[in-house]
Amino acid sequence: MLKLDYSRKQGELEPNVHGGNGNLEAIAFIRDLNATIYRDFPDVQTIAEEATDWPGVSRPTWQDGLGFGMKWMMGWMHDTLRYFKQDPLYRKFQQDQFCFSMMYYYDENFMLPLSHDEVVHGKSPMLYKMPGDEWQKFANLRLLYTYMYTHPGAKLLFMGNEFGQTSEWNYKSDLDWHLLQYDGHRKMQDCIRVLNRLYRDLPALHIRQFEADGFEWVDLNHREDSVIVYKRRSSKPSEDLLVILNMTPVVRNDWRVNVRGKRKWKEIFNSDDQAYYGTGDVYNPIVRTEVVKGDRSAIDLIVNLPPLGAIILG
Repeated sequence: MLKLDYSRKQGELEPNVHGGNGNLEAIAFIRDLNATIYRDFPDVQTIAEEATDWPGVSRPTWQDGLGFGMKWMMGWMHDTLRYFKQDPLYRKFQQDQFCFSMMYYYDENFMLPLSHDEVVHGKSPMLYKMPGDEWQKFANLRLLYTYMYTHPGAKLLFMGNEFGQTSEWNYKSDLDWHLLQYDGHRKMQDCIRVLNRLYRDLPALHIRQFEADGFEWVDLNHREDSVIVYKRRSSKPSEDLLVILNMTPVVRNDWRVNVRGKRKWKEIFNSDDQAYYGTGDVYNPIVRTEVVKGDRSAIDLIVNLPPLGAIILG
């Protein structure tokens, strides 16, 4: 709708009155539509599935934007799936790609989409995109979903993804509900249920999700180990969360993370919990801390990292 040269060959463009490729009538319609919706129904959201770099898709119309509430973050989806499809041995080479989303995240109000497009036309269901044996596929998928739920931005998870459907989506048939008789699928659903609850109940995961101060990279210096750490910030420092992702199947005991801010932390989520079909062997009933010599504003957290696992500290 936005571009007059969309799906046209070179030379077929009929430019607008200014000589550009923008469809002025379509732009005016979209702006009027969004302005009217938000005026009359301020509690709803309009969300754009828009895959180009068109500026201001989710900016207000009075700021010359299109007026949508949010925009699908297609780049995040592509980079994330490309990363998780990798054998964990090679993920250390893809860390920059994995982290790239935060370079442009604040350009729009983004929604993270894992939509129907990712599980049709031979692209494989989410579970079978993951590398490894059955246990590793489930662990990788729980790790991916935990990353999704703790990354800034709203969430879109297509039906069937929440319990690890094993067939591609087919509009002519039901979802594979029979899979819930098996532990891996039923417990994957339980994991998503808990992540949804955390996203709703923990202010750090939603209250500042479109603000630059709501996110901080804490540790990107362990590329060889593929361990990535970031913080989600609330309006109150006491509500801040720390997310630690271990992207390999290697258990890492006594892992140190240097943090500033609040001094006491506890583990509030572990994707390797037996309740989610994990091993349940690696967890942190107590998060140990040590004061950093010469810098009393910082502390080292000493934690155990489960294989292909994510932990959230709060």
